[in-house]
Amino acid sequence: MIASQGDRIVVESVHLDSGRRSGEVLEVLGDGDTRHYRIRWQDGHKSVYFPGPDARLADGG
Repeated sequence: MIASQGDRIVVESVHLDSGRRSGEVLEVLGDGDTRHYRIRWQDGHKSVYFPGPDARLADGG
């Protein structure tokens, strides 16, 4: 996944008892294979996120 500032991402849960998470990319950190992101999640908290295979860009932006 390659995202830009302002994109929305969705992270699918790998556990049955956990829900899908979504958030907005606030900042792109690193580049190339070390690209990671500062995300504001739907509950309002912010974190640095290294996307895995369960992450995708949300439809429509």
